[in-house]
Amino acid sequence: MLLEVKNLSVEFESDDQLVRAVDDLSFTLERGHVLGLVGESGCGKSASCMSIPRLLPSPPARIPSGRVIFDGHDLLSMPINELRAIRGNKIGVIFQDPMTALSPLHKIQHQLQEVVHLHQNVSRSQSRELALTWLDKVGIPDPVSKANALPHELSGGMQQRVMIAMALILEPDLIIADEPTTALDVTIQAQVLRLMRALHRKDSALLLITHDMGVISQMATNVAVMYAGQIVETSEAAPFFNAPKHPYSRALLKALPSTATRGKKLESIPGYVPSPTDFPKGCRFNNRCSQVMPKCKEIAPDLIDTGNDHCVRCLLYSD
Repeated sequence: MLLEVKNLSVEFESDDQLVRAVDDLSFTLERGHVLGLVGESGCGKSASCMSIPRLLPSPPARIPSGRVIFDGHDLLSMPINELRAIRGNKIGVIFQDPMTALSPLHKIQHQLQEVVHLHQNVSRSQSRELALTWLDKVGIPDPVSKANALPHELSGGMQQRVMIAMALILEPDLIIADEPTTALDVTIQAQVLRLMRALHRKDSALLLITHDMGVISQMATNVAVMYAGQIVETSEAAPFFNAPKHPYSRALLKALPSTATRGKKLESIPGYVPSPTDFPKGCRFNNRCSQVMPKCKEIAPDLIDTGNDHCVRCLLYSD
């Protein structure tokens, strides 16, 4: 097992109180697999995954409980100097917005070479050659001239390709991609997804965070659905898309465009994800669920295995 997240909780300081954005999160990820972590904005996806390499600013963020075991090492208890040797080297991160992740003051080449020099003892000419090789691998035309450009001189799609090159240049074991196509138009989004599929190695793992079920259906081998800070369903991708179990998962899939829904109005999920300061009693989805029962408003369901490692947090499947 490459990555195992156990009972992870994440809190944020807000207005003299602690707000729990992620609550008792657990999942695993094996080499060669792509785990799609999906859910609406505000459900805790990014907070969960940025906690793995400890990239959340503290304060306001804190991790009161949980373990993150990466390749046999607990990242949450690791001294920061040891963790820095893993970030970028063994764990690569593709951020949601390249304009805020890339330095606006440094050329693309400099930023790629800096990643290499932080972790490898190579010459400037060697790191430059590696940077140009990866710019070419991610499909950037004329990599020599683009390497000498500043980020703002590139299109959004090109900037995202640079982010992918920066995350993969040292061929890490784990890649965390946080909404990597959100800011791109549909055509560029498809190109970036094809690129990520092509560059994903069989001995590495990809953790893909998104609110887009279409992206998950194209990329993931396994799926974890988050709602209001909790995982509500986990499964291999094929069984999940064939027969989702949680009412929230089914609602998300009904909102996904397909040939069957062409020309028809897509279904939407009523209401909003509740604020972490005001989760409803019982099941956190009960105020939006089409199959709500009286006990759903009183009893908080556990995540239970319904067979074949297909787990769901719903009282419909409890004894």
